[in-house]
Amino acid sequence: MKYALTGATGFVGSHLLQRLRADGHDVVAVVRKPMDLDADVRIGDVTSHSSLLDAFDGVDGVFHVAGWYKVGDDHPEQGWAVNVQGTRNALAAARECGVPRVVYTSTVAVNSDTKGKVVDETYQFTGEHISVYDHTKAQAHQIAHEFAAEGLDVVTVMPSGIYGPGDTSQAGELIRQTALGRRVQAPAGLRICMAHVDDIADGHVRAMERGRTGEDYMLAGPQTTLVEVLRLVAELSGGKPPLVMPDAAVGATAALMSVVERGVRVPSIYRSESLRVCRASYLGRSDKAAAELGWFPRDLHTGLAETVEWDQAQG
Repeated sequence: MKYALTGATGFVGSHLLQRLRADGHDVVAVVRKPMDLDADVRIGDVTSHSSLLDAFDGVDGVFHVAGWYKVGDDHPEQGWAVNVQGTRNALAAARECGVPRVVYTSTVAVNSDTKGKVVDETYQFTGEHISVYDHTKAQAHQIAHEFAAEGLDVVTVMPSGIYGPGDTSQAGELIRQTALGRRVQAPAGLRICMAHVDDIADGHVRAMERGRTGEDYMLAGPQTTLVEVLRLVAELSGGKPPLVMPDAAVGATAALMSVVERGVRVPSIYRSESLRVCRASYLGRSDKAAAELGWFPRDLHTGLAETVEWDQAQG
């Protein structure tokens, strides 16, 4: 098959590209500047509808993975441009090119803080999102539903937290530092599901091959906390367990930073938005993906052992 892929240079996109090529598929990678990839590279940007048409023309399917994933960032407007308008552009271009199927990468975070509740695809979030990322991805998720209702064959996957080799997120950096023997700080209150990036790539492939049009599939890994993840990484690597930040202290700091950051530039990890996320629950279940896609994530011990080995090899 021949697939077009946005976000091919990102964490999930790069692993999905490797998976598709390993399966023998041809891949058209949409990138913003020329680079050497194991794919047919086309210059384009999801913020420009017209730039996607050449890449999408004649393909058997599109994986729209490109996204803006930042918390406490100085330029939240980029989240609206990439996540919201970028998704609208990608789906419109796919429809214009007559693409048979699109797999859109959403996230469990469209539900923002589930407040300890483990939810599935039927859950309807109400209230205020705690981050720009959550809010913009929720808007993009709705756009995917609108295109599906209008006749485009769209299948939506909703990854949970993701880890693995090459992770550039804040959580990925904490895992890396712990694997390299350094002691890091971790918030006590952050509850998450964590899936290995290669399992997330596998879920995308299964959604393209087996997913039902217009349906959502949570790709939620095992339920855990960030503290538990880092303790396991320390155990596997022989490193130091994290220093745990009490939830009450994180909450008090968030309230303080919401005032301070109005007049002083604050590093992103200490901004009130980042600290709010540190107290949240991002919990979902993958029963539907298991039943309909045959998707099962590896256990945390196995996946983190692979990640620690890679991080230590990289130094």
